Amino acid sequence: MVFNDILSILQSHPEIEKYELVGEPILSLPGLDIYPSKRKVFRDRQEIQLTAKEYEILLLLAANKGHVLTYSQIYEKVWGDIPSGCESNTIGFHICNLREKLYQAAPNAPFTIRSVREVGYCFEITSSS
Repeated sequence: MVFNDILSILQSHPEIEKYELVGEPILSLPGLDIYPSKRKVFRDRQEIQLTAKEYEILLLLAANKGHVLTYSQIYEKVWGDIPSGCESNTIGFHICNLREKLYQAAPNAPFTIRSVREVGYCFEITSSS
């Protein structure tokens, strides 16, 4: 479900670099490589161990880099459920864990997951390295 949505987003955004190795799509961002078919994330060839929800949130945010996604949008896509208005704590918990794991793997990473108070989150590239 999320994988097909991500592929359609990739196809509609040519500015996102997509590489294929043996037919496998890769979402390649500065400092991060995401392999949707394997559900794996790498920083400098080192895998970052993520839970299923952390992975899906990261993939969704990265595929929509530069765009703020609301709590409702994230919840609908990742949990596949209708938001009830109380999703911010659940999503915030997973984002906090995701940020910690990304920071441990790459303290000076050229990207960030920015919090937009009372709205949602945005994956941003912070430098051109």
